[in-house]
Amino acid sequence: MNNEKITKRDEDFAAWYTDICKSADLVDYSSIKGSMIIRPYGYAIWEEMVNVLDREFKRLGHQNVQMPMFIPESLLNVEKDHVEGFAPEVAWVTHGGNTKLEEKMCVRPTSETLFCDHFKKIVKSYRDLPILYNQWCTIVRWEKTTRPFLRSREILWQEGHTLHATEEEARKETLQMLRVYENFQREYLAMPVIVGKKTDKEKFAGAVETYTIEAMMYDGVALQNGTSHYFGQGFADAFGIKFLNKDNKLETPYQTSWGVTTRMIGGLIMTHSDDLGLVLPPKIAPIKIAIIPIKVTDSVNAEIDKLKDELDQSNITYMVDNSEKSAGYKFAEAEVKGYPIRIEIGPRDLENNQVTLVRRDTLEKIMVSTLEVVDKIKSLLEDIQTNLYNRALKRRDEMIYNLNTYEEFREMSEKTGGFAYVNWCGKAECENKIKDDLGLKSRCIPFENHEPDGKCICCGEDAITKIYFGKQY
Repeated sequence: MNNEKITKRDEDFAAWYTDICKSADLVDYSSIKGSMIIRPYGYAIWEEMVNVLDREFKRLGHQNVQMPMFIPESLLNVEKDHVEGFAPEVAWVTHGGNTKLEEKMCVRPTSETLFCDHFKKIVKSYRDLPILYNQWCTIVRWEKTTRPFLRSREILWQEGHTLHATEEEARKETLQMLRVYENFQREYLAMPVIVGKKTDKEKFAGAVETYTIEAMMYDGVALQNGTSHYFGQGFADAFGIKFLNKDNKLETPYQTSWGVTTRMIGGLIMTHSDDLGLVLPPKIAPIKIAIIPIKVTDSVNAEIDKLKDELDQSNITYMVDNSEKSAGYKFAEAEVKGYPIRIEIGPRDLENNQVTLVRRDTLEKIMVSTLEVVDKIKSLLEDIQTNLYNRALKRRDEMIYNLNTYEEFREMSEKTGGFAYVNWCGKAECENKIKDDLGLKSRCIPFENHEPDGKCICCGEDAITKIYFGKQY
């Protein structure tokens, strides 16, 4: 660990991001091009995310399953739009040992076809519905350009797949799971997100509608941080999934799919971290407190043992740095790792029955009585969580631009990051022109306050909605 190795964020954001990933010991590069090794601390952050989301999925009635990693080519080809959407990123297996396979198989880029093939076998009656499944697994997409957590060829994620008797129920599920993601990212990741609907051009391959969670990173670039898809009956029709309704008539069910990935860790880094290292919101930090003895004495050890017991009783995670490194090095390491609070315990402070608390978000030092340490920690953790959200919200809102002319649009695209909020006619031709001319892609049509207040910013015809555009990771 050495925070001198971290590039200044405002000088080279891409290099800064990579330096944070490495200096905080979140990842390492592997011998497999485009694939990363998630180190224990990085994986611990993912485990925190998994635990929170998995509890919520199960509370809502979902069950975890495990599908095969391989998909036969004939199965992948059943839904035409789906396979066309993923074809450029598919990795194929052609041999088993030295024997050429009779039919090549892809390493799953996503599992819709596997779930549909299974649903066809297990669904017979309306009594079998709804089916609410989720899978925690890895997928493979042959990305040309990779970056830790944001884009890699092997991705850790979850994918929910559900089947319903009615359109109303499926649509409700689609939006319910979108809200689960939204609440998680706001409440736990302290990330202000924009929630809305993707355009037809940007929706998931094979979906009727795609809904998205769009986060803005510190540099003003968008990160799609979760999606929920309403499939209607398209996949079910393609795979011949039928069920007998209450009138003993065959019907086609309605389907949804939704997912998030380790990309959320990248979002955390690019939203909250600084030139000193990682900054983690307390609710998602695997280790919330770093206890650092300034000098090892009997009184210091006794105070640490007492503090450990109190933190254990309050279910607050911690680490004690008993290494032989200097105190200054330990402080810097705690900052790089992003522990929300560090506690400095030295014999001089203990003579006055005090310890020092240091907030990672502001680096403010606070002297606290040894009798009040845990109570103060609890209130500080809440304050840090709130402060990180409000700080990110303020920066995001300052980088959203309501634009009225194409010239303003062009100027914004060339000079600043951020989201452009503009009037749009709804035509793909304008969406494509904006992408080709300005390098900006549509992010989403928000659920609220999207009524147009002028003409389409691209063609000048009547607008049907307001929409966000921005650069993306």
